[in-house]
Amino acid sequence: MNLLTTLAGSMLEGFFPAGWDLARIDACVDANPATITQRQPWWHKSFQPIECVSQSDFDTYMGHEIAQTIRHAKEAGRKLSIILPVGPMGMYRWAVYFLKEWNVSCEHVYGFNMDEWSDASGNTLPATDPGAFQFAMEQAFYGPLGKLTVPKKQRNFATRKHLPTYAERLGELKSQGAMHVLVFGVGRVCHIAFWEPHFAGEYGSETEWKSQTHRLGARLHPLTIEQNALTSFKSRTTLVPAFANTIGPALFLGADHIIGGADGIFSRGMQWQGLSLWMTFRHAPTSWIPSTYMTTQPGKFFFLNELAGPLTAECH
Repeated sequence: MNLLTTLAGSMLEGFFPAGWDLARIDACVDANPATITQRQPWWHKSFQPIECVSQSDFDTYMGHEIAQTIRHAKEAGRKLSIILPVGPMGMYRWAVYFLKEWNVSCEHVYGFNMDEWSDASGNTLPATDPGAFQFAMEQAFYGPLGKLTVPKKQRNFATRKHLPTYAERLGELKSQGAMHVLVFGVGRVCHIAFWEPHFAGEYGSETEWKSQTHRLGARLHPLTIEQNALTSFKSRTTLVPAFANTIGPALFLGADHIIGGADGIFSRGMQWQGLSLWMTFRHAPTSWIPSTYMTTQPGKFFFLNELAGPLTAECH
């Protein structure tokens, strides 16, 4: 007896995205955690999953990858447009450490925050609000870099005014030979940024879905809200906004290089991201599960090995 056999008549009917086949999703999970990195036919030849045995390894590896990317662009004499998340966050401390150790200036870097909390109209929190993603980025990355930091005029945040200009700005940078990199995490319902799975039902084709550059006041799935209540608001669901501004598939697909991460564990064996990780790696690409498209791009995906499971029942 499980959700697959007891869903009918329960309060969860209509809760999951309409395009989710729960039996197919459950079949993505293998009892053997070691198989999670087995290559799938749709993976890009240069997509590389990297297992991390501890949180400190995860933070260090991702931070090093970000710093290396910035350094390589600098050495190549190229501008770098980099789309950045607020979560995972521990990586930024190490990115700052390596860039300072190597004395690499970020004057060539153009940072684009991928999302921001908002109301239904796309109005965002003040930049000085501790809950704002802009505040988090200033505190974790731009500020600690000191004299090596990204120039303020090259920092872009997902406000109502500036998010709609991202596509044009990124296009201009590409025309100037900039390297384009995406850094990301995967949500509980497999979103990228705050591009939620239920948005797929609004488009007539996968092509139309892929052409979307952004959304203001995106309506968030309840599981996304609860995920953030646990990870960012110390369980206080009432503080979590129900909407957010976010980039769309046209901006999070087609990067020259991706740097992904999944570290969604708590303690005492509890976690929230294991199924999301298996879905990302094992489900064929579909707009109903946005993160499945990340395996079709070149780059690295770091994950804590605990997330691979085995994902079996265990009382705590």
